[in-house]
Amino acid sequence: RPPEEEEEEAEVAWQEKLFSQFEVDLYQNESACQTPLDWQYHEEILKLEKAGGRKNCRIFTYTDHDRFTNLEEYCQKVTDSGHEVPSYLAERVANVRRRQDHRPIEASSLKSKIITWEPSEEFIKNNHVINTPVQTMYIMGDLGPYGKLGHREYEHVLCTIKVDGNGVITVKPDFTGTKGAYQIKLDGEKREVWKYTIENASVQVQPEEEEREQCVFRDLYGRHKEYLSGLIGSEFEMTLPGTLRLFVNGEIVSAQGYEYDNLYVHFFLELPNQWSSPAFQQLSGVTQTCATKTVGWDYVAYFCYPFTLEMFFTQGDESEDSLPQWPVLYFEVLSLDFWQRYRVEGYGSLVLPASPGLHMLTIPTWRPVDLGTVAELRRFFIGGSPELEDITYVRIPSTFKGERLSRFGFRTETTGSVTFRLYCLQQSKAFLETSALRQRMQSVLDRLGGFSQQSSVYSVLEAFQRARRRMQEARESLPQDLISTSAFAV
Repeated sequence: RPPEEEEEEAEVAWQEKLFSQFEVDLYQNESACQTPLDWQYHEEILKLEKAGGRKNCRIFTYTDHDRFTNLEEYCQKVTDSGHEVPSYLAERVANVRRRQDHRPIEASSLKSKIITWEPSEEFIKNNHVINTPVQTMYIMGDLGPYGKLGHREYEHVLCTIKVDGNGVITVKPDFTGTKGAYQIKLDGEKREVWKYTIENASVQVQPEEEEREQCVFRDLYGRHKEYLSGLIGSEFEMTLPGTLRLFVNGEIVSAQGYEYDNLYVHFFLELPNQWSSPAFQQLSGVTQTCATKTVGWDYVAYFCYPFTLEMFFTQGDESEDSLPQWPVLYFEVLSLDFWQRYRVEGYGSLVLPASPGLHMLTIPTWRPVDLGTVAELRRFFIGGSPELEDITYVRIPSTFKGERLSRFGFRTETTGSVTFRLYCLQQSKAFLETSALRQRMQSVLDRLGGFSQQSSVYSVLEAFQRARRRMQEARESLPQDLISTSAFAV
């Protein structure tokens, strides 16, 4: 083949018609012209022949008015099945979005006839959701053998361009840019591979027009922001100054590694001093009874039990050097037997995360035990086993007032574990103040939550500065002869 025939470049404008060899051979005959569009193409092809023929060879286009565009959109399949038949609705909606110059008529009132079994074309245009008018253009390539152009089986779609009524331009596939060229492999004896690129050859916008466009966008976005602000309003609940609101959307996911079946979890939340909750807030709950299943080497019970917690922390007059206690979630795992008798499988506790975000936590549990065979028989037959009178004994009992808590002589046994999924969210007015960011290490509220890491860095720096000042003061108070002797030794 001649090398110049192997490469072709064409600049195509929107809805510009470039005829293929097949169309030239077809529309030259007057007997093939039936519609006004066919006669128009007939006259244009005769003018092209008088002017020396068409300049394009393999690249041609189908505009929005061509038969190919209608057939291509109508024959698009959803699956790769060769026996797919378009549904009744697909046939009626095939040309709804094409070349609509009028707006759909909105329904004025609710009609008594809810279902329309045989909708008309006008009904579909006015009531279907997808009714944005679209204009389509196809850039094609005739990839037939050299000297044998004009066969429909060698026509391939190189690019599809669509413009809807909102002005959105869709190019598929996208402009090549820095990516490699697109490839089309032909199934034939020679297994030819064609490569092509798509570039945006439009004239760059002028700086004045670009600035005018940006002004229009800013005005549009400003009005949309005001519209959204009007929908939201300003009368919504906000935390008071000096108050931190904590939201926890939690889920008890599963319990695994326990001895008996038919497990359920009982939990409650303990609020320390300076913490409170709304009157409607439930601070305790019980999951459903769940049978276990074998997962690997463990028996796992999946609860998927959701719960929601909302609480407030109000800063008091306590010293700023002491951080407040964080809410603790206590829980116990129990099992039911055939006679609806329960036995304790384990106790555990969970300190709510201080940082916002998603947290997946697996908490191990333990249970108190008695020594001897009688205790084991009692637990096996009648379910009797030692229990905690105060479940807060899992950590530090609420009634304990001493300095040291001794558990010597209290026998326990490690059991399974419970998995929690917690979504934490914090709300405070201090988070909105930019000036408060530099003073977070001086406020109790600002040392909580997601700013704990930043506050700890400030604390380390302050401790280093204090230690450095003490070293300088100690050095100044030492005798000069001792300082000189030490320097000489070093």
